[in-house]
Amino acid sequence: MKIGFVGLGIMGKPMAKNLIKDGYEVICYDFNQSNMDEVAAAGASTAKNSQELANQSDIVITMLPNSPNVEAALFSEEGIAAGISEGKIVIDMSSINPVSSQRFAEKLAGLGVEFLDAPVSGGEPKAIDGTIAVMVGGKKKVFDQCYELLLSMASSVTYIGEVGAGNIAKLANQIIVAINIAAVGEALSFATKAGADPELVYQGIRGGLAGSTVMDAKSPMILNRDFDPGFRIELHIKDLQNALDTSHMINAGIPLTAQLMEIMQVLKNDGLEKKDHSAIACYYEKINNLTIESKDTV
Repeated sequence: MKIGFVGLGIMGKPMAKNLIKDGYEVICYDFNQSNMDEVAAAGASTAKNSQELANQSDIVITMLPNSPNVEAALFSEEGIAAGISEGKIVIDMSSINPVSSQRFAEKLAGLGVEFLDAPVSGGEPKAIDGTIAVMVGGKKKVFDQCYELLLSMASSVTYIGEVGAGNIAKLANQIIVAINIAAVGEALSFATKAGADPELVYQGIRGGLAGSTVMDAKSPMILNRDFDPGFRIELHIKDLQNALDTSHMINAGIPLTAQLMEIMQVLKNDGLEKKDHSAIACYYEKINNLTIESKDTV
């Protein structure tokens, strides 16, 4: 089975490499030649554009920043749709608006091409070690056909429902992650202001009900002032905007998400948009005029 992979960024590059490690024949394309060269060195072949890639592939995977990028990769003059043939499958693993996923699926169905939306969670470390979580929307029979392929990049692959359901689950995930990071930042800021060592507070509460994967992943980054991405604030802004846009379409109230969007806009205005989303804690440092760090490092 030949797998085309379009989009070799922070997440896409290690995901493509994991497919190669698992024995799949991978054809890759990215605007960044050095990214293509790196994946080619791991065993992939390269295409000159998405059209050529689709023509040579049985299944095409896209891993791109947002809906307009996916649309361009699919439907531009030298895009996937120009080279793909009936009976093939497109799996979009980007995190985009679920309404866009449904629109792309409808257009591809006119060409006899199946579509899954399969966004991921876990960030770069889990993409590298192949333990991301994948949430999938589309026809169940197409999901079943692609399950083993997706599992080559992931520790869990879950069918959510029809096209768009994968991205609905991802947006729910991003809401929870953003609010959790903000809660950690707020709590550690509170502890610092009160005179306690935030490192010891973190160690004291992580084993209780407040403990979470988010807390354990992001507290050390906050305490060590390590805000290298990871997952960039500007990408989380994109996800929260998609969540807010979708909520308005379905008349759902998500006020905490709206508040987090405003916090992230402050951070963007402060020039932190390319930092890891753990830098949400910097907002609390700003409003409380303090630095969150262990007293042992002060």
